[in-house]
Amino acid sequence: MTEKFQDVGVVKALYRYPVKSMQGEALAEAQVVWHGLEGDRRYAFVRGDVGDSSFPWLSARQIPAMLLYAPQFANPEDVRNSAIVVQTPNGRSLPITSPDLHAELAQAYGRTIHLIHIGRGVFDSLPLSVISTATATALNADVRRFRQNIVIETVDGRPFLEESWLDRALHFSSGARIRLNQRIPRCVMVNVDPDTAVTHPTLLRTIAQTRDNCVGVHASTEQPGVIRVGDVVRVEA
Repeated sequence: MTEKFQDVGVVKALYRYPVKSMQGEALAEAQVVWHGLEGDRRYAFVRGDVGDSSFPWLSARQIPAMLLYAPQFANPEDVRNSAIVVQTPNGRSLPITSPDLHAELAQAYGRTIHLIHIGRGVFDSLPLSVISTATATALNADVRRFRQNIVIETVDGRPFLEESWLDRALHFSSGARIRLNQRIPRCVMVNVDPDTAVTHPTLLRTIAQTRDNCVGVHASTEQPGVIRVGDVVRVEA
């Protein structure tokens, strides 16, 4: 009898991004709902000068230092209803709705901006993302540059193995199940150092030349539940 799932690794890290393009939160566990990780990318700043652009978001593409702004839920036990407080690079602690925060970002951008709050999240494509530690290592890159939700340490350590799981389900021992749908095209965001906001083109150039400009995979929820760091990860056989 063939097993439905086979073990492929363990969850090494989990990340949630309360505000699009700002710093992520490392989590010990995450609730997976139909629209991704609970609390992920629920706020975003929109550029006021882009009209009907398909990508209106203010991001580290325009302001690399946005990655140094650290948002946190004031009540992490109830992220659906919690306020968000942002630690700024200069040490201030400001509510996400603060006019001072908005003015600081608008000044850095040089034009007007607006804040939006979307309960289902602000995603460029699909609501979940997966990468392996081996993939980041093969690219000589800090895994945080890819802003993934789920980081997996695989059993055999082969880089880019997650791409071989496309169109298959991943099951996590704490209960959630997701389906891997497509590779993730990369942009200049990967060139920004998450600790310093210094930008260098080497990483994106390497990805474009060797990986068809794609790293990591996007996924969607197949069964809501919990994912924890240390969970055994099984892939659909």
